[in-house]
Amino acid sequence: MPDGFSAGDTAFVLISAALVMVMTPGLAFFYGGMVRAKSTLNMLAMSFLSLGIVSVLWVLYGYSLSFGPDAGAGLIGNLDFLGMRGIGLNDLTGSIPVTAFSAFQLMFAIITPALISGAIADRAKFAAWGLFVALWVTIVYFPVAHWVFFVDGGNGGWLGDRNGVIDFAGGTAVHINAGVAGLALCLVLGKRVGFKKDPMRPHSLPLVMLGSGLLWFGWFGFNAGSALAANGVAAMAVVNTQVATAAALVGWLIFEKLKHGAFTTLGAASGAVAGLVAITPACGSVSPLGAVAIGLIAGAVCAAAVSLKYRFGFDDSLDVVGVHAVGGAIGSLLIGLFATGGVGQTAKGLFYGGGLDQLGKQAMGVAVVAVYSFVLSWLLAKAIDKTVGFRVAEDVEVAGIDQAEHAESAYDFSAVGAGLARALLAPAASAPATAEPVATRTAEKAAEKTEVDA
Repeated sequence: MPDGFSAGDTAFVLISAALVMVMTPGLAFFYGGMVRAKSTLNMLAMSFLSLGIVSVLWVLYGYSLSFGPDAGAGLIGNLDFLGMRGIGLNDLTGSIPVTAFSAFQLMFAIITPALISGAIADRAKFAAWGLFVALWVTIVYFPVAHWVFFVDGGNGGWLGDRNGVIDFAGGTAVHINAGVAGLALCLVLGKRVGFKKDPMRPHSLPLVMLGSGLLWFGWFGFNAGSALAANGVAAMAVVNTQVATAAALVGWLIFEKLKHGAFTTLGAASGAVAGLVAITPACGSVSPLGAVAIGLIAGAVCAAAVSLKYRFGFDDSLDVVGVHAVGGAIGSLLIGLFATGGVGQTAKGLFYGGGLDQLGKQAMGVAVVAVYSFVLSWLLAKAIDKTVGFRVAEDVEVAGIDQAEHAESAYDFSAVGAGLARALLAPAASAPATAEPVATRTAEKAAEKTEVDA
């Protein structure tokens, strides 16, 4: 093996890649449990389609555009590695093979568009979604990954390497990128039939909890693996990931109890995901106490943010905007306050004597990625909608997208009778309050009251 190769680091990164891969099926379960029974399979399939499409595109040109030598100004990689050509088995990045690094980053590219799918649950044509994924990762994700992750001694990506924006594991490139794209798609596709009128509660909270648990488990690979070595930075990332997620879970539940009067399992699951999102960019830059603070803030703020769709009238089905866009922005910005300069980065935040310089850099990174992602995502979605059509017909949406798009259903109701089957597929308004989506029924009432008071 070449000089500098570490078998331990390589094994660690490969295991981390496998953990991140598990996050996409975990996300599928998380989203699949949050939709109504008639849309379950479609929600699962949207995540799995990302696994298929992005994996192929990554080998063809995605890795080259993301991590190939810079083609100019830190904006995009060149095409030296088309088809992964020119990458030998003994070529290293740091102490690991380039192939191991590529496999790890591939898993990031897969889950990012899968995150977007929750924003348009129940109403997107499956083929149109596949087309969007292929175009979006090419035009949006691969360039942004180059901006944020590509390092070449100050000559790499223009946000991270050239301008000092800290994003350890993807707060901007993954979560803000996907969350803002979800908002753009919501606006293009429009509201679901019955939005704010019909109950649209999760059909399986146990499935949601299972999905959030798998995400939490896989996220250790997502964050710690970004150290690209089995070292102290990776260990600190594990600790920070755990405590921030735990704090966010508690923060969400406290907000939920104070605001709406109940601790819900859905709130616990959603709070955990919000904490995972927020600590992602910061886990290599802050202390465990800073991670706890980030988690508490993210849990409470994201819990409040999910009701914004009722105030502003956009139908973000599974709260991708409130959790991923808002959570990613919180974590990215708070680096400017809590970065210690002694964990995995040299920059210090305001609370550690660094002044406002790093906060300004973080704000620039958040704003640039948000604007780029929103504009390009809106244009792509609009083009698809105007050409092949992005949204299913209204009768298909009402009857259930699973049968129309996949000729299958998640559950066999043939033995329970037609009346009960209809009730299970479209829960009555008298269903228990614990079966609400992330923006719970109490949150809807709170939003309505706010509008009246205003």
